[in-house]
Amino acid sequence: MKRFNVETGVGIFMVLSFLCFAWLAIKLGDVDLFGAKSYQLQARFGSISGLKQGATVEMAGVRIGTVSAIHLDPNSYQAVVELSLPLEVKLQEDSIASVRTAGIIGDRYVNISPGGSDLLIAPGGEIVETESAINLEELVSKYIFEKK
Repeated sequence: MKRFNVETGVGIFMVLSFLCFAWLAIKLGDVDLFGAKSYQLQARFGSISGLKQGATVEMAGVRIGTVSAIHLDPNSYQAVVELSLPLEVKLQEDSIASVRTAGIIGDRYVNISPGGSDLLIAPGGEIVETESAINLEELVSKYIFEKK
């Protein structure tokens, strides 16, 4: 009987440990199991060099969403970035999305500057005003190798 109690205790401990590790993995992985309360927007850029899926979307320095997908439009040859934003964040029609760098050589993220319009972008809509990523290598090579 005593051996049965020890085995039961170890089994319960193992199950609880597994549940704790699973909860920790979900929290650290930023996974939403029950469906996120968010909507999708698109933005088209001429260049998004360095921007990756899962990158943050910020407004006024505050993280408000993530980049959910990136693909190339075969007709216009522009990068189409899909943004996932929470339902409580409403963007004006004339908002500006730009690809920025965190620090000098840091990760890329999407920064959204709010507009002043009374009209809002509907879920599934598109941010029309965009600013492409600045390629630091191109700027440096332009000034170094430019002949006058």
